[in-house]
Amino acid sequence: MQSSKEKKMFTTRDVFTGGYWREAALQLKDVRVLCVAAMLIALRIALKGTKIPVGQDLNITFGFFVNSLGAMIFGPVMAVIGAVISDTLGVLVDPSGGAYFFPFVFVEIAGSLIFALMLWRQKLTSTRIILSRFFVVAACNYVLNPAILNWYYLILNNGKSSKFITLPRVVKNLALFPAESFLLILFLSAMVLPLTKLKLIPSGQERFTFTKKNAVLLAVLFVLSAVFVGLYYFVYLPNK
Repeated sequence: MQSSKEKKMFTTRDVFTGGYWREAALQLKDVRVLCVAAMLIALRIALKGTKIPVGQDLNITFGFFVNSLGAMIFGPVMAVIGAVISDTLGVLVDPSGGAYFFPFVFVEIAGSLIFALMLWRQKLTSTRIILSRFFVVAACNYVLNPAILNWYYLILNNGKSSKFITLPRVVKNLALFPAESFLLILFLSAMVLPLTKLKLIPSGQERFTFTKKNAVLLAVLFVLSAVFVGLYYFVYLPNK
């Protein structure tokens, strides 16, 4: 069991060092971290069924708040384990999403891992939080999830694939990204003080606010995403 001693801070470069990953693995021996992880995994599973429908097969979900919070507390190793557990048990608790297809677990793993690499033991800023959400959306919603869905439909439709990215899904992700990023900043900023007092994150973190520079960054990322998706959907697919 690890003591509640001061948490070591890391830099982005440290992610590529053995010391970083050894420290991340040590979180599996910290009873306090394991208890928090268990509670957050349970909450994450409960939130899988909490959604606001905005269209056919499109929903606003809230699990990424818990996902980012957990990743910020217990790091990449525990985050990956938690993703596997929450995805597997989540299907058992709420099977309304259809038949279980194992490869979808990699979407959960990628999202948790990206949040952990961006937020765990790092100097937290609004910019870092925006980028973490952007990378999760890009990797999971634009790449992994559509690719696995395509694989899933290939199996169901006897070799007939579906479009790699459907326009309604893309519009939903594009529209929600700025709002989700803004809400995530507010949420994690509010959690910094209590988590610091509980010694679950390093001390010295400051509460952060949404600035004009953050708004510009969101706008730039939004436009870049729209351009990428537009080129793929209207240029690449018709000529495929």
